[in-house]
Amino acid sequence: MSDAPFLPRPPEPNRICGPAAVRALFLRRPQQVLRLFYTEDRRRIAGPLCQHLARTRRPYREVGPQEMMRIAGTQHHGGLCAVAVARFAEPLPGHALPPDLPKAPLLPVLDGIGNPHNLGAIARSAAFFGATSLLLSGDQRQADLSDAAFRTAEGGLEHLQVLRSRDLPILLKGMRGRFLTVAAVAAGGLPPGAIPRDRPIALLLGNEEQGLPSATLEACEARVTLAGSKFMESLNVAAAAAVLFHALGAVPQAAA
Repeated sequence: MSDAPFLPRPPEPNRICGPAAVRALFLRRPQQVLRLFYTEDRRRIAGPLCQHLARTRRPYREVGPQEMMRIAGTQHHGGLCAVAVARFAEPLPGHALPPDLPKAPLLPVLDGIGNPHNLGAIARSAAFFGATSLLLSGDQRQADLSDAAFRTAEGGLEHLQVLRSRDLPILLKGMRGRFLTVAAVAAGGLPPGAIPRDRPIALLLGNEEQGLPSATLEACEARVTLAGSKFMESLNVAAAAAVLFHALGAVPQAAA
């Protein structure tokens, strides 16, 4: 047997699909693009991207629809697929947010949301409404960044610093003063208009089936609930997130 030490296999690169997601990738981290594939109908969009890859000596190629589906791993590729260095949420080294975290009126915090499509949709809405960061919990159910999340985010994840907490309740308690920590709950919370706007809001969003864990709820300073009709109990978490981002995102300029 060999005495060579075991080396873990490096993570598979991300396959980032769709014009919006690929253009955002080239805008935010072009040095991490490994190669590009495009279909005939995407030549115009791919042209400037190929020029960049030619300058950096990275490969690119026009492919047919069937080959694109094989490369992208999905039929929802939008005719453009970039292969990029794998990206994951950045683990926080301790129990505090970075002091240089970009300022924004809203910090979405996801705890136990395992569906990568929901993660991507929330990231897309968060970037649209001006968030600059996204915080994930250490819950084993919580999805991390993935091909599906990048595709659904339509470029939104490229505009967010994505962090991951080891112990979310401890982190939330330490955030008080810097943020107002608000848990989104299906019932029993304040309407969005009653939530104070004297500081940025960290909005906690949880698993649709079980909601937020009790320890997370207890660590939050306030709870918010969207009122709906009697016909539906609740919204999908990504849809509820978008509504709450719009309702809570306006922070007075002096307090931002």
